[in-house]
Amino acid sequence: MNRNKYLPLTETVYYMLLALMEPSHGYAVMRQVENLSGGQVRLAAGTLYGAIENLLKKQLIHSLPSDNPRRKVYVISELGKTVLHADCQRMVRMIQMTREHAKEETGPSLLP
Repeated sequence: MNRNKYLPLTETVYYMLLALMEPSHGYAVMRQVENLSGGQVRLAAGTLYGAIENLLKKQLIHSLPSDNPRRKVYVISELGKTVLHADCQRMVRMIQMTREHAKEETGPSLLP
């Protein structure tokens, strides 16, 4: 099996990449992640900036020039988009398999 070395993404990284489909600075990413997750994922500043450094090293995001040197702006890279799409497809396959398996069982459904 040929597995993608980036997968699976953590829930936090998944939401961060999704939030960075539009260029954003750190605080905006924190708010967007919380919004996208329905309040389930809340990032502390240290966690956010550690994750940003990791995503930069993996080249899943990159920084953009900013007028304000104190406010760095980030955006998802093409590699990041590819990885995000691959993880989404991975989860869709898992859900489909779960639904198919649940139909074979006589117990309560695992999914709505």
